[in-house]
Amino acid sequence: MAAASRSHYYREPRPPFRRKIMPFKSYWTVAFLIFTASKCLADDDHEMEEFLKREYSLSKPYQGVGSLGSSHWELMGDAMVTTEQVRLTPDMQSRQGAVWSRLPCHLTDWEMQVHFKVHGQGKKNLNGDGLAIWYTKERAQKGPVFGNMDNFTGLGVFVDTYPNEEKHLERIFPFVLAMVGNGSISYDHERDGRPTELGGCNAMVRNLKHDTFLFIRYVRRRLTVMIDIDGQHEWRDCLDIPGVRLPKGYYFGATAITGDLSDNHDIISLKLYQLTVLRSRKEEEEEEEEEITIPSVDNMELLRLGQTEEGMSGLAIFFTVFFSMLGCIFLIVIGLVVYSHWSESRRKRFY
Repeated sequence: MAAASRSHYYREPRPPFRRKIMPFKSYWTVAFLIFTASKCLADDDHEMEEFLKREYSLSKPYQGVGSLGSSHWELMGDAMVTTEQVRLTPDMQSRQGAVWSRLPCHLTDWEMQVHFKVHGQGKKNLNGDGLAIWYTKERAQKGPVFGNMDNFTGLGVFVDTYPNEEKHLERIFPFVLAMVGNGSISYDHERDGRPTELGGCNAMVRNLKHDTFLFIRYVRRRLTVMIDIDGQHEWRDCLDIPGVRLPKGYYFGATAITGDLSDNHDIISLKLYQLTVLRSRKEEEEEEEEEITIPSVDNMELLRLGQTEEGMSGLAIFFTVFFSMLGCIFLIVIGLVVYSHWSESRRKRFY
């Protein structure tokens, strides 16, 4: 990574977040991670330093945000700045808003910490629709995917607060998920993004009195998403996927949308940290030779197998267990009948 002047880096004291490891949801996910275990362990073994990048960060007092020529951030739609937050949408129907960085990011390894708040008057499952954090080639494009365009190119991390696909009863909303698009992949609203998601976790983030945070790290082609929503300053794993290939020079942004149901979607801060990771000369040469131009994810088919297995829960598992029990009872009855006939025949031979 090219060296930069000291004025571009500011080392910021950070809160003492702890990391809480959550169990995996499916055996296929475990198999996928075992398949890439050597790569994952190699990531953890590398030391990292982090520096706040002010030009890609958004925080109070939001000086000049939205004004032409005086800020690195641009407002769109119904978004507005207050003294306490950037409100992407108010708690009103059919609104959408966004805040986008005007500067493309050319960092190789980075970490984004998002301080956000979702709140409103609606009761559970009578609110919507959610917000998204983006790192994409396109910027400032209105659309149906949480206020951004469909068929995007890059990374989207979604905080989905309303379930569109009611038959999947095992998924609890709000739900955090991630998706990588290459410009031709559409987000499936009717299925809550399941066909293209990399993974995710439930996150009860609405109407909380304490702060809520989202953590997105991209280092050595590995995407990690964690959340802190319990007020304990403790990170909880959401997804961790190796083999994610994202080009440089894309834009960061945050968007939100409401429909028939609504919520206030607020961004308190977006803080981007540059990560300096020690690499061997061989690793540097390999990355220089293999320039990434189109976003992609290695072993996506294996990830989808894991999601298919995850879908076999809830009602599907109930019927599977139910019919399995019926089958066992049927076999036991047949066994008893056969044994009874055998015993009767054996007894008659002695008379």
